[in-house]
Amino acid sequence: MPAVLVCRTAALSLILGCAAAPEPSTIRDYWRSGQHVHVRGPWEAITPSTDVDEVIDQLCPAVMELPRATDRDYGQEYCGAIYSLGDGIYYASMPSPLSEPVPVGPSKKKTCIPPRYVADSRWRAVVLADFHSHPWSPSGMTPTDRLAQTQIWTIRIQFDRACTITKLVPNPDSEQPGEVYLRQRNRWKLVGIIKHEDKGLGFVTDVDD
Repeated sequence: MPAVLVCRTAALSLILGCAAAPEPSTIRDYWRSGQHVHVRGPWEAITPSTDVDEVIDQLCPAVMELPRATDRDYGQEYCGAIYSLGDGIYYASMPSPLSEPVPVGPSKKKTCIPPRYVADSRWRAVVLADFHSHPWSPSGMTPTDRLAQTQIWTIRIQFDRACTITKLVPNPDSEQPGEVYLRQRNRWKLVGIIKHEDKGLGFVTDVDD
C-alpha cells in the first residue's frame, strides 16, 4: 500500500491544515520533525461527532486518565488537535506530551507543543483547533497561551484538572477582537475579549455579565 503524500511546507499546511500518514502499521502516536509536532488521528477514546462541542466535552475526562495529567507540580501537560476530513465530522487527535526541554522535578510551569500536523491514514486532515491540559486547578489560559505568536489554528481549547474548559477564538488576522469563553452547562459564555491592539500580548479585557 503506498504511503499518502505529506504537506511539506508551512505555508501549505496553514492553508490546508493537513498532513497525511505513513502506513497504519508503522505510525506513531506523536513525533517531532524539526520544531513541529505531528500527531496521529483519530484518538479512539473520543467519539467523533458532527457537533465539535461534543468532541470538546469529551477531551478533559479522557486526557485526565493519562499518566501524570493530574499531578500538579509533578504533572504533565498534553497537547492535541481537533480536525475533520472534510466530511462534516470532527475528530480528536492523539494527545502529545512533547515539549521543549524542562528541568526535572516539580515546577509551576508545564508546557507542551501544539501540533502543526495531524496524520490520519484515511484522508487529508483539516485542523480546526488545538487543545491542551493543565495539571492544576483552578488554572485558566496563561498569557503565553494567549499570545498572538502562539496561535496556529482558528480555535484554542484549554482545560485544567477539574475540567474547567476555556476557549480562545484569537481572530489573529482581523480587526475583530479575540474572544475568550468559558464552558458552562454545555454552553459557551463570553468572559473576555482581546482588543486588536492587545493581541500581540494576549491581554484580556473582561466582559460584564
